[in-house]
Amino acid sequence: MTELPVQGADAPFAPDWVSPPGDTILDLLEERDWTQQQLADRLGYSLKHVNQLIKAKVPLTEDAAIRLQNVLGASVGFWLTREAHYRERVAVLDAAERQVPMVPWLERFPIKEMMDVGILTKRRADAKSKPGMVGELLSFFGVATPDQWQSQYGCMELAFRRSREEQADVAAISAWLRMGERRAEKLDGPPYDEALFKAALTDVRGLSCQPPQEFQPRMQQLLHEAGVAFVLVPALPRTHVSGVARWLNARRPLIQLSLYGKQNDRFWFNFFHEAAHILLHSQQKKSVFLDDPSKAGSTSKEEQEANAWARDFLIPPNQARSLVDLPKTKTAVISFAQSIGVHPGIVVGRMQHDQLLDVRWLNDLKVSFAFTP
Repeated sequence: MTELPVQGADAPFAPDWVSPPGDTILDLLEERDWTQQQLADRLGYSLKHVNQLIKAKVPLTEDAAIRLQNVLGASVGFWLTREAHYRERVAVLDAAERQVPMVPWLERFPIKEMMDVGILTKRRADAKSKPGMVGELLSFFGVATPDQWQSQYGCMELAFRRSREEQADVAAISAWLRMGERRAEKLDGPPYDEALFKAALTDVRGLSCQPPQEFQPRMQQLLHEAGVAFVLVPALPRTHVSGVARWLNARRPLIQLSLYGKQNDRFWFNFFHEAAHILLHSQQKKSVFLDDPSKAGSTSKEEQEANAWARDFLIPPNQARSLVDLPKTKTAVISFAQSIGVHPGIVVGRMQHDQLLDVRWLNDLKVSFAFTP
């Protein structure tokens, strides 16, 4: 027996979305022992129209919902909701069918890892589920088809300014960039202010001696007030990116770090490297600076400029000259770091990079970070 909601009641309706409202109409006709002709006579419709309504050949309109309420006793809302759920289900099934030819597009992405970080719902990646995965991925990128993804993201490769040749997997990189975009979209803030940004960077440098749970919220607040979005996004395979600096629009720069190299010397250098791109290369607002500044050998003028700026901002040249004669002891390094206001791990990383200190020495002065992305 088909249970009808009491007219005016707010009880939720949970229909079988695969079936059209006509199935409910047939159930009610059977209970009343009515023919379709009898229902047509009561509704004031032709028999043909009632038959088409039952078979979902015509939509159940507001007029039909009102007539069905009067004749069969359910509310207008019941019938319109039943129709809406059915049409929604039909649209989903039709979309899945259209997405079958799009399934090969999925092969461009690190699907398992994207499931692990919540971009896609975890499921078995088989022929039955893949069309739905295509829909999820399109929704994630905010595009209608892979063609629109290509025009919005696939062609971003032309804007990439890479510090490593391995950064060639455009699909994986685009997914990681999109993760950052989506997080930045939630950080509504003022437009970019270069003077405030420079002041913020000085304050942020002073936070390097604090643990992440203390400096992270303060750092994000300072950058937010300067109009710079700052997000931490887990790395995806095949991206080979430690960070990115880019402009989301003409007034909103973004610094995005991937949490590669979680030791504090790399984190701070990576951050200030990206900050340098915002300061030094703001005229290149269409460029996407993909960086792994821990890897040497970049021939890019912009990368070399960002490296030099970050290096000198963390340890200014007049103070860095003292590193040549600095005793290679914990006490000396800690004392020097305190004198210039940075964490000792930053000093160790700089000395190792400049080959003033063996890469195996004093690494216990560095700190491994655990962040809340």
